[in-house]
Amino acid sequence: MKLIIITHPEWIVSRSMPRFACLLGEGMNSRGHEVSYWTCKPSLFSSVPDPSGVLKKWLRYGDQFLVCPSALKRAVVAEHKNTLFVLSDRALGMWMPILSSRPHVVHCHDFLALRSARGEFAENRTSWSGRIYQELIQRGAARADNFISVSERTRSDLHRYLGRTPNRSEVLYNPLGPLFSPKGKPEAIAFLGAKIPDAEHGGILHVGGNQWYKNKLGVLEIYDAYCLRSRDPLPLWMVGAPPPAALIEKARAIKAPGSIRFFTDFNDDEVWAAYQQASLLLFPSLEEGFGWPIAEAFAGGCPVITTGMAPMTEVGADVAHYIARLNVGDDLGTWAKESAEMVFKVLSMTPSEKKDRRERGIAYVRKFDQSVFFDRLELIYSEILR
Repeated sequence: MKLIIITHPEWIVSRSMPRFACLLGEGMNSRGHEVSYWTCKPSLFSSVPDPSGVLKKWLRYGDQFLVCPSALKRAVVAEHKNTLFVLSDRALGMWMPILSSRPHVVHCHDFLALRSARGEFAENRTSWSGRIYQELIQRGAARADNFISVSERTRSDLHRYLGRTPNRSEVLYNPLGPLFSPKGKPEAIAFLGAKIPDAEHGGILHVGGNQWYKNKLGVLEIYDAYCLRSRDPLPLWMVGAPPPAALIEKARAIKAPGSIRFFTDFNDDEVWAAYQQASLLLFPSLEEGFGWPIAEAFAGGCPVITTGMAPMTEVGADVAHYIARLNVGDDLGTWAKESAEMVFKVLSMTPSEKKDRRERGIAYVRKFDQSVFFDRLELIYSEILR
């Protein structure tokens, strides 16, 4: 097969989407398929040196909706008819009308931005320009016939917003990379090195960006409630993007012996080591498209506490421990105390219970094996192309 993977422009600040596009390309290339990557090149955006925040946004819109479509249309016309065009993210849907008459497939990771734009989340309001942007993306993506969603929850949102069942709509869970294979604790500690000198004593881990739905302030509220009841609390390791001011302020308000450590420069090996060394993963997300850290933690033998709603329950199955979602209007203190009770419960498991959970988690994540993912992906791609 010849595949052209459409990726996000270089100005998009994201690690997960470029990584996913590379995962697709490298995996299919390793199976003997010809793979190319296409993206929108900065034109208007690069014409202004160091534009301001507002100007940046509008220059990007100009490139995405005015400049790039013309270049993409010319390139598509020049391609052989047996080429499969792969939109690596539904958020690139503004370009779908150009591809709709050719063999194509759209990968859907989540609908959180569109749901927010349509007022479904009281926790997050979208600006008027953001609402228009999301509607244009959806209008374009709706022209597609073939979709692959990362979870049943995402597929449900897809069908709800399309108002129809598309020609092909598959669910294919994200795979874990080869890095995520069990290693011994001593090796994990060595990987963390000087960044966490006392890593052998364990810690409560959170992995994620600063998006509103990651509920990082909620993580700190739970940790605060846990510290108030514990004589010797474990430290909290916050791995991800640099914390905003509100998060730093809340962390400073948590009194000793509680300890919060922000790690913003971990490489993949260090993140993987943190999963293996952590006493538990605390992941109280309000929403997700999939929930990578849940599966990654299982692979590292790390217990998981997460929100008891899809898709977290899809990924966590009966292996994870669940707490309630924090909703607008809930009493924050009560929610944090009840969630902290689950933290105590998990940390208080007997060695036998911990061993059982660890073994169940490692066995369970085999369903996210890369070879399983690419066997299915290759079949779906080939059938669409035929």
